Parts: sequence; structure tokens; C-alpha cells
Amino acid sequence: MSSACLFQIRCLAQAPLHALGIIAGNGVYPRLLAEGARRAFTDETDPILEQHVDVLEWMRVGQLGRLLKFLRRQDIHHAIMAGQIAPKNLFDLRPDLKAVMLLGKLKQRNAESIFAAIAHELAKIEVDLLPATTFLKDSIAKLGLIAGPKLSSREEYDIELGWNIAKEISRLDIGQTVIVKNGTIVAVEALEGTNETIRRGGALAREGAVMVKVAKSNQDMRFDVPIIGVETIRVAREAGLRVIAVEAGKTLFLQRDAIGNLAGAASISIVGR
Repeated sequence: MSSACLFQIRCLAQAPLHALGIIAGNGVYPRLLAEGARRAFTDETDPILEQHVDVLEWMRVGQLGRLLKFLRRQDIHHAIMAGQIAPKNLFDLRPDLKAVMLLGKLKQRNAESIFAAIAHELAKIEVDLLPATTFLKDSIAKLGLIAGPKLSSREEYDIELGWNIAKEISRLDIGQTVIVKNGTIVAVEALEGTNETIRRGGALAREGAVMVKVAKSNQDMRFDVPIIGVETIRVAREAGLRVIAVEAGKTLFLQRDAIGNLAGAASISIVGR
């Protein structure tokens, strides 16, 4: 399968968790989480060991029954969802019987409802789904200017406007990102995802736009947590964005140092609000 896998990380006997399952999508997030968990569990600092997990099994999106059987077989009782599932996969599922039964009970089929239902199925087999930020506390966005030049008063106003709109569209479960320029909402995220919203907003604004990304007001930190990665900064640079504002305390920066360096080189300000 192209977009989901599962890792098992075994720990020392005295650790609170004897094993951790990572239900992994694409991108660098699953690898960073595996490294963070390995350090937390074993205090192992060898970078070669950190890059490896003990068991890896690939499965298609929708193979819920296989996932549950694997967790039981490996005696996993704690799991984390890490990495993106491409939005288009919500319409390209090849569900097994277990997934068909789960989906049939859902009135709304969005990331939150599907992942929450999966979490419920995991709980039935005594697997506790941990917050997506577990082992990555140092990567959570902090308040204030994180990288890049100081903001202008115009940019601060656009952040405030974008924040209010982003909070409203997230409440309506439309998206969590908006692009603003000079007091005008240029683009609003929907199913296409953050990067495509940046590209669309950048094309319309041409240059100097502000991106605002927020968490949902009732954000379940076990899944669908706001994330900024190196690719986000690259896309923002190509789109001519000037500012990226995120919700402090609820947004993950993947490869934080690389993000800061890339943003600084592109004169993109990153700010936690």
C-alpha cells in the first residue's frame, strides 16, 4: 500500500509501555515519531538504531480488520496515528468487511469521524490511542515569533482576520487554513489540503500573503493535529507567502530546525499565536 503502514517499537521491561504501534501515513512525521519514541523508551542514542523499528507490516487504507488482528497478534496496547492520509483516499477506499461495517454506521465521512470510529474499534481490543504529539513535545509550536523577520502592523491585522475566519471554518468542519492579503480572504482550505490551499492562495495574491492555520476548537489531539513540515515551507516560498501563523500549543513542527532555517532564508515569518 502507498500510504499506510504500522510500526512496532519494543521497549525496556521497566518502561510503562512494552510496545507502541504507529499507524503511519506518508511524510516524515512517522519516522520522527519512531525516533522520539525510541529515545523515550530506551535512551538509545545511536542514530542507526533510531531509524529502525522491530516489525513493519504494510496494509491498504481500509484494511481495518487486518490492522486489528496485527495489533492483537503483536500484543500492542498503545498506538499513535502519525502521518497524512491523502484526502482523495477517502473516496478511493478498498474497505474490508470490518471497515465496511464501520463506515456504514457513519452519517458523516470526514477525517475526524472516521478516525474517531477507528479509535473506538481499537479500544474494543484494549489498544489505547495516544495523542499524536506524544514523544514530540519539543516540536510543538510556542507563542511569538519563531522564525523570520518581525511582523508589520498590516501582517498582524491579517493574522487576526485570518484567525477568526480559520476558527469559523474549522468549527464548520470545512478546513483549518486560510490565506489572507491586505484584509481580504484569498483562499479557504477544504478537502484539497494545506499545500494546495497555499498554491491557490499564492497564485491569487501573487506575493506577500499571510497563511493562518489553526486547530479545531474541540481538537482531538489523537489525530488530525495541525502540522507544519519542510514541504509546507517550500510550497509557501514558491507561492510567495510572507507569513505563516499557527496555533501555539496545538501545532507540530516536523524537523523544526530545518523549518526555521528554510523560512529564514526565504524571509518568511513563522509565528505562534
